Amino acid sequence: MFSIRRIFVVILLVLLPGVAGAAQTAQDLLAEGRVDDAITSLQSRISTTPKDAESYNLLCRAYFALQSWDRGIAACQKAVSLEPDNGWYHLWLGRIYGEKADRVNFFSAASLAGKVRNEFETAVRLSPQSAVARTDLAEFYLEAPGIVGGGRDKAAEQAEVLAKLDPAKARWVKGRIAEKKKDTATAEREYRAAIEASHGSANSWLNLALFYRHVGRLDDMEDALSHASSAEMNQPEVLVDAAETLIRAGRNFPGAIELLRRYLSSSSTVEEAPAFRAHYLLGTLLEKQGNAQAAAQEYRAALSMAKSFSQAQDALNRLNR
Repeated sequence: MFSIRRIFVVILLVLLPGVAGAAQTAQDLLAEGRVDDAITSLQSRISTTPKDAESYNLLCRAYFALQSWDRGIAACQKAVSLEPDNGWYHLWLGRIYGEKADRVNFFSAASLAGKVRNEFETAVRLSPQSAVARTDLAEFYLEAPGIVGGGRDKAAEQAEVLAKLDPAKARWVKGRIAEKKKDTATAEREYRAAIEASHGSANSWLNLALFYRHVGRLDDMEDALSHASSAEMNQPEVLVDAAETLIRAGRNFPGAIELLRRYLSSSSTVEEAPAFRAHYLLGTLLEKQGNAQAAAQEYRAALSMAKSFSQAQDALNRLNR
């Protein structure tokens, strides 16, 4: 009996990696940044279950990460058509419409803006208790011109509802409204109130840092980013966002490298900050420091997860010339 048990254990140990791999979901793959594998898995699932709305939504999010807007829109539209009463699916369709709108000409953008508004408003109507949906809608109202349904008053209405659902998000919206009015003193107070309401969340510190970057207070920006990176990390994507903020501000590249390496070495990568993009940003920083070999390694790491990620491919081609 002992020998039989031993043989059985050995067989299990040999098979276990395969079993674990088989159990890995497309959502797990997205969280790990393995977007190509996620797309392959989802397309396979859709071929056998063509009315699986969740798979289409996840496929949309995979294409969103790759910045492949048209493919993502088609997948999100399919998810909505299969489950029209799912607010989460409408929210993602609105998000990807919005990303495409930022990258097309004025007339196309105006048409897409109407679709963004419709999807976000539908998401809120279907999920009125969703702070995430209301925050996205408030941001649309702030950024969009009145001709396509934008307006600060509408954003303020969402902030009032958010005050009961998520006080920190409500303060963030109020801070954004104050920024739009160029009332920087009020904006700063609101962003700091959001930090207090969230009990010092990393994301609230990041939002304060972004405000400081916008107004050119770069020393204060770095201080806020330091608080963000040392706060309880229940939103790991903040590490990548903080690094990208430093890159855009042209500040503290060694610190940005440290943040990205910390994120990539953790077991907490998330869909909101695809690992392939973190590798690309790390490559960008290493290239700026003159370390072309290490930069190329990071670009290749990004492409191993997302072979159609054009930014990494373009960067690698540039180094190889």
